[in-house]
Amino acid sequence: MSGHSKWSTIKHGKAVVDARRAVVFTKLSKEIIIAARQGGGDPDMNFRLRIAVQKAKDSNMPAANIERAIKRGDGTDGSAVQMEELTYEGYGPGGTAILLQALTDNKNRTVSEVRSTFTKIGGSMAEAGAVAWQFEQKGVVVVNANEDQADELTLVAIDAGADDIETVDTTLHAYSAPSDMEEIRRTLSESGADIESSELAMVPKNTIALDEKTAMQALRLLDQLEELDDIQKVFSNADFPDEALAEYANAE
Repeated sequence: MSGHSKWSTIKHGKAVVDARRAVVFTKLSKEIIIAARQGGGDPDMNFRLRIAVQKAKDSNMPAANIERAIKRGDGTDGSAVQMEELTYEGYGPGGTAILLQALTDNKNRTVSEVRSTFTKIGGSMAEAGAVAWQFEQKGVVVVNANEDQADELTLVAIDAGADDIETVDTTLHAYSAPSDMEEIRRTLSESGADIESSELAMVPKNTIALDEKTAMQALRLLDQLEELDDIQKVFSNADFPDEALAEYANAE
């Protein structure tokens, strides 16, 4: 799954350093708002909100923005935020499965934008359930780890509850049941690990290897889907060759 995981790592890096930072912050705010609306504004009592706030902090979102989003969500600022959670499924180049998570205040607008984006780049939307079965929800903790640290941190993560470990370039990805993710993050942090991110993700059970040409088409599609305002997260079972990922990482 290394090609898939490398894409996830590159995607995170691009999001926090390039011109799309404002878009990323908007999406993080939406996640905080919906979490606070559903479970209240206290992160200690709201697992989903706690995860959303931690992800925002990992992306260097200002504390004032986080607090403002919580207040919008739980209504303490007097606003009434109405958003709906939606999941879309589709196929990309090479028959890859794509799963989208959206937060929107206009379902018709969102589905129209998603369908148009799929169609423009050689993909297609699918019926509900058509590809979702190919993914499972996992907690994913990513830490920066050089070669000397990798073995030790792997053991720490496994002892804390990780059920799978993957080394991707200079990062270590620890996969677990969602309920174990926070403990793994805490234990790794206390062991001196440099935590890059932690989040709940839909991880593909199996991946599809793509050739370089098809991979570039798939990457363009995933990139444009991610840029849609209402799309929060994009997941795929594509396994990308290193050449395509290098070009993607260096793209403006």
